[in-house]
Amino acid sequence: MVKSGEMTAHEKILHEKILIVDFGSQVTQLIARRVREEGIYCEIVPYQSASKAFAELNPKAVILSGGPASVLDANAPSAPQEIFTAGIPVLGICYGEQTMAKQLGGHVEGGHHREFGRAEITVTGDCALFDGVWEKGQRYPVWMSHGDRVTILPEGFSVVATSENAPIAVIADEKRRFYAAQFHPEVVHTPHGAALIRNFVRNIAGCHADWTMKAFREEAIARIRAQVCKGRVICGLSGGVDSAVAAVLIHEAIGDQLTCVFVDHGLLRMAEAEKVVSLFKDHYNIPLVHVDAEELFLKELAGISDPEQKRKTIGRLFIDVFDAEAKKIGGADFLAQGTLYPDVIESVSFTGGPSVTIKSHHNVGGLPERMKMQLVEPLRELFKDEVRALGRELGLPDAFVGRHPFPGPGLAIRIPGEVTKEKCDILRLADAIYLEEIRRAGLYDTIWQAFAVLLPVRTVGVMGDGRTYDSVCALRAVTSVDGMTADFYPFDMNILGRAASRIINEVRGINRVVYDVTSKPPGTIEWE
Repeated sequence: MVKSGEMTAHEKILHEKILIVDFGSQVTQLIARRVREEGIYCEIVPYQSASKAFAELNPKAVILSGGPASVLDANAPSAPQEIFTAGIPVLGICYGEQTMAKQLGGHVEGGHHREFGRAEITVTGDCALFDGVWEKGQRYPVWMSHGDRVTILPEGFSVVATSENAPIAVIADEKRRFYAAQFHPEVVHTPHGAALIRNFVRNIAGCHADWTMKAFREEAIARIRAQVCKGRVICGLSGGVDSAVAAVLIHEAIGDQLTCVFVDHGLLRMAEAEKVVSLFKDHYNIPLVHVDAEELFLKELAGISDPEQKRKTIGRLFIDVFDAEAKKIGGADFLAQGTLYPDVIESVSFTGGPSVTIKSHHNVGGLPERMKMQLVEPLRELFKDEVRALGRELGLPDAFVGRHPFPGPGLAIRIPGEVTKEKCDILRLADAIYLEEIRRAGLYDTIWQAFAVLLPVRTVGVMGDGRTYDSVCALRAVTSVDGMTADFYPFDMNILGRAASRIINEVRGINRVVYDVTSKPPGTIEWE
């Protein structure tokens, strides 16, 4: 409960705000990404807590997300009715369109031909949402994902676009500034979707682009100082971008009240530990404790094949090491970590679904009671690309900030089956060769993420005059705008051939290399 005179978490953000009500769509985060790309702050909340968030956030506009439910179901999710009486713009997307129509007196029917995937809509009317983007009478590609559809409009609305299987594909009530679309403008598969969202948040809602990393840096430093006061902070470095940016930001706020603990669990990429130690000790002069915990982690991971059990084991050991190191340095009042906004969103998912396993190596919900520390999470309002922008704002080297994502469990989840030191060493070298060839080809910054996987498969091969029986290495490289959808990178075969030849010749234990061409379409949650 907020005491008199205290600010809520929402009020601490000193910017114009958009509220996104989440009905469970697996691409709801992309709505927030599109809004943030316009320099406008937004927050996602589950529909169950939307009424409270609406009152606290005082948004300039509301966006209703898609979702897997049907508005025809008993106890179907709905938006707080006060959203429609507050006099602010509202945009409904997919399920958001259907619940808006139903709640405002329209009619939704099921049993019609479903639309999933690419479709075309025809613009039939003028609409502020379309200004400068779509023209009346023209057809445009969109991404659909629905079974139900609106069949009778609420009073005040008109149809402004149709599709083959959704005669009421886009509706608008210009007087009340209510708009709704049956398709998903937030995904890259709707080519002009970002421009439609831009029209809504900038032109219709009148928001200004005041969400910048320079402003965030100043506000975050003030919040850290207010939270920590004269306390001591211990920050667990994982070797990744998120914890590094959090550490540099906190150090700028409180100086030597911060001590960083870098746990080298033996699951990092080639020379990762040396790079982290050099950056923090030599470049930033931040107090750093380097813990060589490879033996401990590999011992605890011995015999474990289940990927979720690996994650939980690694997360537990991290906490144990932090706790022990905090006691060694004389205790700490706060534990800092690089929790990001997607972690927070998924930890409060109303479905309770994927976040339970996806983010099990994050302490988003708090720390074990035995740890007498509070959490400092200065990045919890940011998405990954915003963290990179903040890192550059803080002066972190681009070679460090621009590195491909590397999940906390490290090589452990790129080794299906049991993790051993031998497997880690084999994979580490293969991965380093692969990334080196990508850099030589000038493709590193074009590719969103590339890595090698040591498959639990052995094949017979011939090298020179001898027969081998060794492991198979899979190579993966994807392009992505947002990390939610991805497609494999279409390498020139000469590049793949050089990488494969080097891996087979230079890495003992691998005699075959394959390339993974799996895509990650809208609707999947996470891949690694």
